[in-house]
Amino acid sequence: MGKGGQGESNGVTVTRQRDGISWDIIKEKTTREEKWLVIDGEVYNITRWAAKHPGGSKVISHYAGQDATDAFKAFHNDLSAVKKYMKAIHIGTLEDYSKNVTPIEQDFRVLRESAEKMGLFKPSLFFFFLQMLHILVLDWAAWAILYYYGTSWITVLVSLIFITTVEVQIGWLQHDLGHLSVFKSSKWNHVLHHFSVGIIKGMSASFWNHMHFQHHAKPNVIDKDPDVRQETLFVLGNIMPVEIAKKKEKTMPYNWQSYYFFLIGPPLLFPVYFQIMVFRYIFTRRAWLDLTMLIIFFTKFFYLYSPLLGFGYAVLYYFTFRFLESNWFTWVAQTNHIPMDIEHDTALPWLALQLKATCNVERSFFNDWFTGHLNFQIEHHLFPTMPRHNLYKIAPLVKSLCEKHGISYQVKSLSTGLADIVRSLKHSGELWYSSYQAYHVPSS
Repeated sequence: MGKGGQGESNGVTVTRQRDGISWDIIKEKTTREEKWLVIDGEVYNITRWAAKHPGGSKVISHYAGQDATDAFKAFHNDLSAVKKYMKAIHIGTLEDYSKNVTPIEQDFRVLRESAEKMGLFKPSLFFFFLQMLHILVLDWAAWAILYYYGTSWITVLVSLIFITTVEVQIGWLQHDLGHLSVFKSSKWNHVLHHFSVGIIKGMSASFWNHMHFQHHAKPNVIDKDPDVRQETLFVLGNIMPVEIAKKKEKTMPYNWQSYYFFLIGPPLLFPVYFQIMVFRYIFTRRAWLDLTMLIIFFTKFFYLYSPLLGFGYAVLYYFTFRFLESNWFTWVAQTNHIPMDIEHDTALPWLALQLKATCNVERSFFNDWFTGHLNFQIEHHLFPTMPRHNLYKIAPLVKSLCEKHGISYQVKSLSTGLADIVRSLKHSGELWYSSYQAYHVPSS
């Protein structure tokens, strides 16, 4: 490695290298004090930049010491604009990069180029207009049926069905906006994301970004994917149960988790956990724009529903549809992930990483609508900025590539996917119990 020097650009101090940098050096740069990563054979010092990263410090830090090429391309739909900010943190070139690119990485990058040439990253504004239209119509209908026909148990039930559907479907749409897949302009995606998730859904766009981008960067990776940091209540996969058992941690009777999941999992995620975490995130991170959106949401809600139901029943109505929405969302979201491999980070190539952590649910008109096209979870994870209405078009090519490299490509029926959640929880709970007994219960 050649001599280096230091310089400062845009407030970021970098070490500049003249010659190739070895992987051995890069793999050591994973600490808070110094973090490097590789994109297209170029080495970047993200130590200070991580705190300024628009997607959050953790999502980029999860790739410290690794090749982030495919992750970088997956998250950004305007690479030319993003690369302008990378010049200040560029420190050199990786030696023999082309020799270290695996066949699976080469083939996946060819597949991505094919998808771009096929126009699969171009959104249909008409499709997303219809999505928003049916959400707004149902949102109006949820209030109108109570306003025009009174508050009998039948009208309240129908209203709850409508507003629950609104909250779930706007959840899928805000997910599209958060992934920059609705408009070509990132600005309009961000603006409508705050509007949809804040004013219509009553959640925080910044909190969603913070959690969800980490999940996409390292799905089902222990200590990196927040969706599997559940050891307080649940143990998942084959590795976590054994590790928790070794530590003699027993915050819950995990061997019963496949049963209590029905009570404290899907029913409480939105009404309790997210309500607490969202406000905690807003005040600790000073996300005042998100707070403004929430104030508008709750002002609108109680202005519309308190005169019809009374304040107390309006609160009950609110938590009822949060309960229903939570069940719908959680079962759909976990169908694709909990039954899959949950492991520590081994720096797998992008394709292998995503396929170990995700599976698909069969395509149908109902499944597409019910899941917000997240039944194509594999394709969505590989190409998160691809508009959801195009995911089915790339699916055959992804499946073919997986077959070529001997990677399992799983497609399940919706009912099988739901049942696999419970089966997986049962297996992991039993694994924890047997491990706990083996490590800590003396034999008689």
